[in-house]
Amino acid sequence: MTDLVFMMGNFEARIPADRSYCDFHMWLKKKEESVYTVGFTSFSVRLLKDVYFLDWLIDAETTVTKKKEIGEVESSKALSTLYAPFNGKIIEFNELLMDDPSLINSGNYDKGWLFTLETDETLMSPEEYVLFLESKWDETERHLKGQINE
Repeated sequence: MTDLVFMMGNFEARIPADRSYCDFHMWLKKKEESVYTVGFTSFSVRLLKDVYFLDWLIDAETTVTKKKEIGEVESSKALSTLYAPFNGKIIEFNELLMDDPSLINSGNYDKGWLFTLETDETLMSPEEYVLFLESKWDETERHLKGQINE
């Protein structure tokens, strides 16, 4: 499996081909039947910049609905609310991130994973995620340029 790449201007966002994706810019890697490890894609990490604080608003073993607020992440760019990517159950959180959220910056596809989620929802393939990024890039780029001009 060859990883895909989405170009964010001059920067590459690597999209590993061994996992699935969602429109909240998170990857999901099957851990066992209907249970996935979840983390930020390189696209979202690039937009966040340097993550230095993470807080969960719910406990492990909590049933969630898509778009339910589950936490907050603070970076050099902003304080952002984290939402559940799908209906399901958050099984556990990556405890390493509570001591060192910068693992999100340096290892978003491995040690910087966020949580595990049990879900039966339909996930995007890597190819579908790249198409999704392409469909939203003009809007994202305008937003980024607007932030630069503020």
